[in-house]
Amino acid sequence: MNEVFLVYAVVLLLAWPLGRYLALVHASTPTRLDRVFGSLEHAVYRAMGIDPAARMGWAAYGKALLELHLVIALIAFAILMLQGWLPLNPDGIPGMDWDLALHTTAAFITNTNQQHYAGQAQLSYFAQLFAVVAMQVITPAAGIAALVAILRTLLGPEGAQSRTASGDVAVGHFYVDLVRTIVRLLLPLAFVTALLLAWQGVPSTFEGARVIQPLDESAVAEQRIPVGPVAPMVAIKQLGTNGGGWYGANSAVPMENPTPVSNLVETVAILLIPVALLVTAAYLTGQRRLALSIFAVMLVLSASLSGPAIWSENQPNAAFAGIAAEGPNLEGKEVRFGATATALWGSLTTQTSNGSVSGMLDSFNPLGGLAALMGMFINATFGGVGIGLINYLLFLLLAAFLGSLMVGRSPEFLGRSIEAKEMKLISIALLLQPLLILSLTAVAVTVPGLAQTSNPGFHGLSQILYEYSSAYANNGSGLEGLGDDTPWWNLSCALALILGRFIPILAPLAIAAAMAGKRVAPTTSGSLNVATPSFAVLTLGVILMFALLSFFPALALGPVAEQLGLAP
Repeated sequence: MNEVFLVYAVVLLLAWPLGRYLALVHASTPTRLDRVFGSLEHAVYRAMGIDPAARMGWAAYGKALLELHLVIALIAFAILMLQGWLPLNPDGIPGMDWDLALHTTAAFITNTNQQHYAGQAQLSYFAQLFAVVAMQVITPAAGIAALVAILRTLLGPEGAQSRTASGDVAVGHFYVDLVRTIVRLLLPLAFVTALLLAWQGVPSTFEGARVIQPLDESAVAEQRIPVGPVAPMVAIKQLGTNGGGWYGANSAVPMENPTPVSNLVETVAILLIPVALLVTAAYLTGQRRLALSIFAVMLVLSASLSGPAIWSENQPNAAFAGIAAEGPNLEGKEVRFGATATALWGSLTTQTSNGSVSGMLDSFNPLGGLAALMGMFINATFGGVGIGLINYLLFLLLAAFLGSLMVGRSPEFLGRSIEAKEMKLISIALLLQPLLILSLTAVAVTVPGLAQTSNPGFHGLSQILYEYSSAYANNGSGLEGLGDDTPWWNLSCALALILGRFIPILAPLAIAAAMAGKRVAPTTSGSLNVATPSFAVLTLGVILMFALLSFFPALALGPVAEQLGLAP
């Protein structure tokens, strides 16, 4: 268990200064960082033809976010379809089929990186770099930008005092927030992480696949080992909670994750920015006690998910009962790191919507798979870069609504009333998740030939449920027992990917702007204090009740039934 505590300790040690730095990055007043990065950023603004001093309302901010993603999606789709004729393709990889290209574009444009292809076999270097890695930088930056806009509007001191030229509540400038995040945070941090990984032996080259002679010449005459600029992609896929690996088996491949040091670096990178954003929220808004209570709830959720997963994977695999020695479940595990490190990674990757893996999730014991599913159902345990805290804020507002009614007051949050408009948006953003996931799962289960599962029993249902949960939660991991490169899976998952990304961003933006435009009621002894331990417990209860009420029947038919079926 020492490696578990080491990971959390290193994350906390690094997240504090990184979070304070990110608060300076998005400060509304000039800082010394402007001297270092200002010239480059203004060159980007001039090239894009934007005025960084302008202010946007929530609708303009959301429109700019959608327009950028649409343009990038069209470019990426074209690259994936035409990669066979583009440069940097030493292995002669052809273009993708249209439905696979559409799904891949939707997966990467939504910061999900769900892969229905084998990266090293179906993507050229050009496609990896200029389609995949480009989106792995832009999409997490967009998530952080949206979070910053919501924080400064809903919780910040500016609030309703900041207005656009048309009189709307200003939430910031999307392209300024985006460019600052990329230039001042993601690129420098990814550069340092890539150097660490290259130092540990992760490939970083533009040469073609290496051809080697196996020791057993009678079995195979020669073997081709794909390489490429792997280290930069692995760095940003971990830091940006992207998850899509260079290789199809992700960080379970020794080329992506060769040593215990690289495993520590990559595991820490999963949590680093999501935790740092809590520190950013504290300093950016001044709501430090509230940020601390949010961190406490998230840490409890994280421990509650990681603990059972680690315990479960250290139990024997029932499939080997009587035919192998008792010991941890090592099926599908990277034996260099063991069951504990692999289970920790498997749990963290769904707590943060990262989606990368260091082992085969399909081989986890049922309780370990249940923990991974719950991480995606909750989708606010640290969560994806930016989006996890946005999702938590939705639950925070819902808890404030319920808490106000429980004490006999009109619903309010930080002195501003929560009215029907805000509750409708909160309901849409939260209820769309179970509605879409369960509906698509039901169709895939009932229509013959759609599911393509490797297991017809309880585990087969878990495979289907996991795939759609992963898509909606912008996670990208999978149980990998599905024949998922089909038009049904590509198109249905693309729908879940798009709706699961943009509705939970746009709805909170609208809510923040609406709340900021309201009059602040004076604080009295009867006001609801959202920065107390009791309110944190209420929020925790709301999160758990929502997830269980939405998904317990499906869980009972999947991993719970599978676990009970293992009992002697």
